Amino acid sequence: MSYRPIVENVTEASSNQKDGLYEFIVKMVDGTKCRVFYHRFPEWKLTNISRLLQSPCPICRKDFICKCMDNFAGDIGQQIVDGQYLDKAEAK
Repeated sequence: MSYRPIVENVTEASSNQKDGLYEFIVKMVDGTKCRVFYHRFPEWKLTNISRLLQSPCPICRKDFICKCMDNFAGDIGQQIVDGQYLDKAEAK
C-alpha cells in the first residue's frame, strides 16, 4: 500500500514578511504533522519540509528523523496551494 498524504489543516507558525519567509504546521488526515517552510519572493516556493517527531513516520515507521516527507513535498505543496492557505497568509 502506497502512502498518500492528505492535508487536513494548515496553521501559520511564524513569518518574516519583510523577507518573505513563512513557516506552517501542516496536519495530515492520518495525524502526522509536518513543518513546511515557504519563500514568497518572487513567487511562493516550498523550500523545506520536515516531519514533527510526535508520532512514527507513516512511511518507514521510524520514530526518529527521516527524510520520507521530502518525497511528497510536491503533493503536499499542491494541496496547500489548492486550499488557498498561502493566500490567507499573504492577506494578513
